[in-house]
Amino acid sequence: MVERFDAIVVGAGPAGSAAALVLARKGFSTLLVERGRAPGVKNMFGGRIYAWPLVELLADWEKDCPVERFVTKEGIFFLTEDSCLGVTYESPRPPEGGPASFIATRSKFDAWLAKKAEEAGAMLVTGIRVDGLWREDGRVRGVTVGADDRVASELVVIAEGAAMGLVRKAGLRGDLEPREVSVGVKETIELPAETIHERFGLAEREGAAYVYAGRASLGLRGGGFLYTNKSSISLGLVVSSEDLSLRRMEVQDLQTQFRMHPAIQRLTKGGKVVEYSAHLVPELAWNMMPRLVADGVIVVGDAAGFLINNGYTFRGVDLAIASGIAAAEAAETARAAGGMSAVNLSAYDRFLRSRNVLTDLERFSRAPLYLKNTRLFDLYPRLLIEIADRVYRVDGTGKERLAEAVLEQLRAEDVPKLRLLRDLLAGARSM
Repeated sequence: MVERFDAIVVGAGPAGSAAALVLARKGFSTLLVERGRAPGVKNMFGGRIYAWPLVELLADWEKDCPVERFVTKEGIFFLTEDSCLGVTYESPRPPEGGPASFIATRSKFDAWLAKKAEEAGAMLVTGIRVDGLWREDGRVRGVTVGADDRVASELVVIAEGAAMGLVRKAGLRGDLEPREVSVGVKETIELPAETIHERFGLAEREGAAYVYAGRASLGLRGGGFLYTNKSSISLGLVVSSEDLSLRRMEVQDLQTQFRMHPAIQRLTKGGKVVEYSAHLVPELAWNMMPRLVADGVIVVGDAAGFLINNGYTFRGVDLAIASGIAAAEAAETARAAGGMSAVNLSAYDRFLRSRNVLTDLERFSRAPLYLKNTRLFDLYPRLLIEIADRVYRVDGTGKERLAEAVLEQLRAEDVPKLRLLRDLLAGARSM
């Protein structure tokens, strides 16, 4: 006898658990399937979560959410081989309505959110890999597990992450190309909380979120990140898989060199690397995203390419949670309209836009293409630091004015002013 549910959610990450939670609340018998031994154990991300969709999903989320620290300090830094130029922004007061963002670990956060889905009535099954989609009469009727087992459902919510295996099997997009994904790596570096407070200028629950460009990725398209946990630091890189292949470089070698940079060493000195993880990161431009619905299928989170990287902020988890909520609302609308057809599920678009998921993705749709400009990761970080060196150096040989220092360094680096202007204008439009 084939087991049957109203909805099957594949993947217990933030998108899948949010979808399962809301579906269960709305009266759907819901199966949440996770191939890891527990939610979050196979997942990696930098560690920052923007809190706004949790306010809608769980009004009392702060009561027991496994928050490491609330982000009160931001920074963006440009690196050359031994120098660092940065801008920091500090806002210790929480915005109206609660914290804007916080730092968490996926193993704890994903387990917490999946438990909330269970408490709402979803059935969580771990250690099970969904191998394919079960089709009958030209539409998806459930999922297949192994060679023979099938589980039936009216709706399959694909929340499998960036690999997009089921998305391709559903015919919603073709194979991923190297230019469409980056590789993310992260090390967890253990440090006493008191040391973190002193080095970063933080109070007990305050946290820092820093991004790095230039030497961080050895000039490859990508950048570094650093987040402060309670008693550890998350340090990592996200680098173009296409560049890694063309340059024949290993991402772990880049990570080691990034960790050894003097600016990073000052922050991590005395720390011990206790964890290493890697993950594919979707870098899909707006026109490369998969179709989001088909008969009996809806796609959420990383599997849908819902990630925004505009150079100074990285957003994924908040978009994933919001898309899970929107998917459940679309399912409810489709059920009321007569069934889980693609036409009925197309309400998903409206619910995504009501939460500004598609709106923000559209607004920053030029960013992925703009960030393919290699000058952003090699020439311009070096140029900024050389200009800073000229501006701050006093050696008795006669001091330049600021404008003179800038123009002279542009000439020294052989940077055409028109090209610089075009890059600046393109950046302003895309970011």
